Amino acid sequence: MKNEFTVSVTIHAKAETIYKALLSSEGHSALTGSPAKVDGTVDGDFVAWDGYIKGMFLELEENKRILQAWRTAEFPEGSEDSIVEILLEESHGKTKLTLHHSNIPEGQADDYQKGWEDFYFKPMKEWSEK
Repeated sequence: MKNEFTVSVTIHAKAETIYKALLSSEGHSALTGSPAKVDGTVDGDFVAWDGYIKGMFLELEENKRILQAWRTAEFPEGSEDSIVEILLEESHGKTKLTLHHSNIPEGQADDYQKGWEDFYFKPMKEWSEK
């Protein structure tokens, strides 16, 4: 059974705008419409969706790449964190966001892929088009 996936979306915003939003409590909350607490530094923690999602920033490449240890409340007891890598490629004022999510617990990948699309990409597109 698959335990990883890659999805992409084009957002009508500059890479710098998306990067900064994902790395701040206020910005993350605005992107998703749900309060979040984000310490956007390497080894900084984040909590989103009322504590459902938690993690830590592992690596940051300004305006280009975010690498996170990531988990939800649905991860089985004792399971390792999954890894989320976000790549940002800007062209003509738009940004292609590519997300690779790996090391997902058995049987959960499809749900998380749908979750990224419904609870992140859809509201991000709406946010960027305001």
